Amino acid sequence: MAPRLKVFVTSDGLTDYVVATTSKVKALAAWGSHQDLFKTGLAREADDPELIKAATARPDEVLRRPAGTRGELAKLKPAKKAAPKKPAGPSKAALKKVADLEKRLAAAEAAHAQALEELERKRQTLETKGAAELARLQDQLNAAKRALGS
Repeated sequence: MAPRLKVFVTSDGLTDYVVATTSKVKALAAWGSHQDLFKTGLAREADDPELIKAATARPDEVLRRPAGTRGELAKLKPAKKAAPKKPAGPSKAALKKVADLEKRLAAAEAAHAQALEELERKRQTLETKGAAELARLQDQLNAAKRALGS
């Protein structure tokens, strides 16, 4: 058994919008309304037999006619769904900022590596001098011990 259709009407002042559906909630959805037009008195159940006959012939379709007339109902074209927005790409300024930061980072990394190399050279020089000084002092100590023991 098919559900019982009811015909609902709302108007924007210029056009009457009519839909035959099973509930007020479905009528609001068909009209694309986010507020309860029935509660505010802007929508109602239709009582015109001609209007009911025309709307029930095309259930769940929004039909329209000039407001306050008994003119023929025309099918309302379904609203076009908005195409998904393509994410906006980065701006030229943002791209330039990233490129500049990459250059600064590369320069900082190069300077850091150079400083580490210089420190390594200094460490090796100090180690060589220190080893030579230790060897010289060890030789002097050994010579002094030999002098004591003879």
